[in-house]
Amino acid sequence: MPFISGPLPQRLKLVHGFGAVAFGVKDSGFSFFLLIFYNQALGMDAGLVSLALAMALVIDAFVDPLLGNLSDRTWTRWGRRLPWLYAAPIPLAFAWVLMWHPPGGGTPSFWELLAIAVSVRVLLSACEVPSVSLLPEITADYDERTTLFRYRYLFGWCGGLLMMVLAYFVFMPGAEGLLRPEGYFWFGLVGGILMVVSVLGSALGQHSLVAGYPTVKAPPFTWKGAFGEIFDAFSERAFLIFAVGGLAAYISQGLTFSLSNYLNVFVWRFDTWELRLYPVILFISVILMFFIVGPMHRRWGKPKSAAIGSLGSVGLTLVPYSLFLAGVWPAAGSIASTAMFYAFTLFANTLGVVVMISGSSMIAEIVEAYQERTGRRAEGSFYSGNWFVQKCATGGGILLSGQVIAASQLSSHAVPGSVPIEVLNQIILLYGSAITVLGIVAAFWLSRFPIDRAQHEARLAILDQAARADVDAAVTPP
Repeated sequence: MPFISGPLPQRLKLVHGFGAVAFGVKDSGFSFFLLIFYNQALGMDAGLVSLALAMALVIDAFVDPLLGNLSDRTWTRWGRRLPWLYAAPIPLAFAWVLMWHPPGGGTPSFWELLAIAVSVRVLLSACEVPSVSLLPEITADYDERTTLFRYRYLFGWCGGLLMMVLAYFVFMPGAEGLLRPEGYFWFGLVGGILMVVSVLGSALGQHSLVAGYPTVKAPPFTWKGAFGEIFDAFSERAFLIFAVGGLAAYISQGLTFSLSNYLNVFVWRFDTWELRLYPVILFISVILMFFIVGPMHRRWGKPKSAAIGSLGSVGLTLVPYSLFLAGVWPAAGSIASTAMFYAFTLFANTLGVVVMISGSSMIAEIVEAYQERTGRRAEGSFYSGNWFVQKCATGGGILLSGQVIAASQLSSHAVPGSVPIEVLNQIILLYGSAITVLGIVAAFWLSRFPIDRAQHEARLAILDQAARADVDAAVTPP
């Protein structure tokens, strides 16, 4: 049974969502700044950087299901999830600082970068998988789960955008600031502190609700049992359909975010104030998402909303680049160019976040489908599976973005305004082609997710009836 029946308290929504700030800090750093930091500020080859980051994500993706399984089987007086949330954030903060200030302060080797990236990814998973696995345990309501995900995404984006604001305004101001290594240390230090405050604060705020021995004790951990349960969970038809669509959506997002600073600096010729507007526009887009995703789910359901968001986001993203290639876009760097680009970005990102929330919220419904089929709940396994998909895809997106930069022959330490137009056109064509294919694949598969509101509510009724029958059998004397 869920911890809460009926409407969720506002305080709980805020406290639970606050835990996602750490994920937002990580996502902002990895997606927007890490490639350009190691490539342009430290002078590492973009292809090697993207390969190291992609390998770290793939390694971590295979660790995640084990973390989820261990979280499902944790048996303490604080419950299944809280011990992880208290143990992982401080080591995570130290690893995060090392990411932005490599040992010795110089350019790390490929293997040093890989080791640091793997450490950050695994420790973040030890925070995020247990945290998000609490969500289907807190409530079984179809709409309240969407509400909790809205708050998680709102706080996650706020954490990431706060770090972007600090980067563009304080630590690495202007295009030249992004290309020098000095400010990135402070970016890492402040981000690490914010991660600790976020994870520990959220865990403490939910402690009184979720602490306590689980209702059912899972069998002891064994490697054979863990991998068998993971394989069984990942064989759930609904999860496989989500995984294909989610994979395409996450690759597209990883590619877009990794290339954003390259595109903003070299294609759109943004300088200090234009770059500072970028996180503001993204923040407004998340606020818009917060108000439209609920009505979209109520009108069309989660699968159709995800498909609409995917196609709409890709279409709006492509408009500025298509007009730029056609030669009918205002001069890059002008007020008109900046205003028009940000107008399209505002609505494209709004719909892009709708896709991510819709997909993440679908997983909560898979938990009950799996429970009906097997009699077991495996929130940690499914949400670690989501992370498996997301990290493989994000790694693919980063790897793809590095190859785009390498294929376009953009030189290290490139100077904005002096890059040949042929190089810029090549970046745009490769990027536009990739997100078009990925957006169509994501829309096709997410729209075919087989669990709608009516099916979910009918399944809950069946599970509730079975649970009541078990209770009655337990209290009735033989």
